[in-house]
Amino acid sequence: MSDTQQIVPSLWFDKETEEAVNFYVSVFNGSPHKRPDSRIISITRYEKGMEVPGGEELEGKVITAIFELGGQRFMALDGGPIFKFNEAVSFYVECEDQEEVDYFWNRLSAVPEAEACGWLKDRFGLSWQIVPKQMGDLLGNPDRKKALAATNAMLKMKKLVIADLQKAFDEA
Repeated sequence: MSDTQQIVPSLWFDKETEEAVNFYVSVFNGSPHKRPDSRIISITRYEKGMEVPGGEELEGKVITAIFELGGQRFMALDGGPIFKFNEAVSFYVECEDQEEVDYFWNRLSAVPEAEACGWLKDRFGLSWQIVPKQMGDLLGNPDRKKALAATNAMLKMKKLVIADLQKAFDEA
């Protein structure tokens, strides 16, 4: 991670921070196009004798975890069931090719009814956008007829299929 990263997303989990962080790091480290710097930096735990509101004994439970995915730093915490993730925030993964789109889709998608236009939801409730790097060129092309055809094809998809997007673009 660059020493200049000043904004670090913080993820609030109920009680599965450690499981989620390990899962995300393993997914990014296994990518067909290796994502550099996907690692756990630190995990801080409650120690015996720490006083917490409500007097609950939390010894060994995760307070925070700092980790990186592809060089992007994140902080996560076990905060209890008070807050849940929603689609208002998602993480955008730009993929090199269909193999990488398929890889991330197959490992992260856990809620089929939440899938649309390259968006998915993982088993922890976090939303992701799994997008081929060609998307910007296809959808933002100055030939608006071709761009519209690719956009309409994308709007009918769950997981994005590069060949189908390209075909719609080329045939317009």
